[in-house]
Amino acid sequence: MKTLQSAIMLCIFGALCGPTALHAQTSGDFYKGKTIRLSVGTSPGGINDISARLVARHMGRHIPGAPSFNVQNMPGAGGIVGANRLANSVEKDGTELAIIERAVAQFAIAGDKNAKFDPLTLTWLGSLSSYDDDAYMMLVMAKHPARSADDLRKPGMKVVMGSNRAGSTNVIFALLAKQALGMNVDVITGYGGAAKIALAMQSGEVDGQVIGLSAFQAGQKNMWDEKLVRPLVVFGRTTRHPAMPDVPTGRELALNEEGRKLLEFAELPFFMALPFVGPPNMDAGRTALLRKAFLDVAKDKALLEEAAKLSLDISPIDHVVIDKLLREAKQTPDKVIGDFRTLVGGAF
Repeated sequence: MKTLQSAIMLCIFGALCGPTALHAQTSGDFYKGKTIRLSVGTSPGGINDISARLVARHMGRHIPGAPSFNVQNMPGAGGIVGANRLANSVEKDGTELAIIERAVAQFAIAGDKNAKFDPLTLTWLGSLSSYDDDAYMMLVMAKHPARSADDLRKPGMKVVMGSNRAGSTNVIFALLAKQALGMNVDVITGYGGAAKIALAMQSGEVDGQVIGLSAFQAGQKNMWDEKLVRPLVVFGRTTRHPAMPDVPTGRELALNEEGRKLLEFAELPFFMALPFVGPPNMDAGRTALLRKAFLDVAKDKALLEEAAKLSLDISPIDHVVIDKLLREAKQTPDKVIGDFRTLVGGAF
């Protein structure tokens, strides 16, 4: 009888204390004294690395228990290695987060054989940028003879773009400029990030690169401020950028409707420009806490002041918007997906 009474009392105690204990684990008691590892799927110095370190310096203040952050660069396969690791190998307790290349989720949707995850199962926190104030530019050194995108459609005029690896975003859009816009573009791959391509541009090894406006301003501020480069086309936008009213969008320059549709699918990742994410199947309470902390840090005064100095676009979106973008991407017609796979080539 005493054993039965003890069991009943334990059940009652568990029912009363269970929610409190769970709340404690999803709040300050869990994160106090802990370190959150924030992995970056690219090399140091690029926009993802700069953004991750910016968030890492400020987000702990918005999480109960004030955990510290440890940023680690884990480049490989255009960010897919890091995404696979996040999806399949790390602890799911809220101590492992990542900022991933925006095209990684799109590649998984398009059937990249190296992507071992479903992006819709990941725990998205949000994106630091909606890309509303940004643009993905194809730019050349100002000394290059091409003054406009139309110049690169003329016989005898071409540009050589430096880029990362087959399948990376800067390669895709350089090839799109050639295929969908009819521009004379050659691509040299193998550079380890935007900073190294910028050095190659200055040495004359290549003519330009395809890169985000805020990324270039953050990483190569002097080149931008001193007008050493000239943008010719902007991608990732439905309208021209207000700061570059004379520079056309890729959609304006598309040769035909087929090219325009391909371009629209390729541009989808820009609208989740700097996504932060956790592994699948995280605790619901801890997930909600981290999502709130992410949106709060994006409004943090100290972060915004630092971001302004770095010329970073801070226009956050939440996980709901990212989920909508990914579901729309999954509805893309097979023909367009096939064209995209052909364009990307060896990445699949």
